[in-house]
Amino acid sequence: MKIAGIALIAIGIIALSYQFFTYTTKEQDAKIGPIEIAHTEKHTVPIPPIVGGVCIVAGVVALAAGARTNL
Repeated sequence: MKIAGIALIAIGIIALSYQFFTYTTKEQDAKIGPIEIAHTEKHTVPIPPIVGGVCIVAGVVALAAGARTNL
C-alpha cells in the first residue's frame, strides 16, 4: 500500500504541474503508386486539475491505510 500511495502522490504532483500532454500522429493523405503524401498532426490532451487532486488524496489515503495495517 505504501508504494501505491507514493506512486499516486507522484502522479498527482506531475498532473498538477504539467496540466496537459501532447502526442503526434502521422496521417496519410494520399497514396498513388510509389508516391505517398502524408502530414504529421500534433494533438494536445488537457488534464483537469481535479485529476491531480484526486490522485494526491487517494495516495494519502493509501499511505494512511498502509500505516494503519502495520500497527
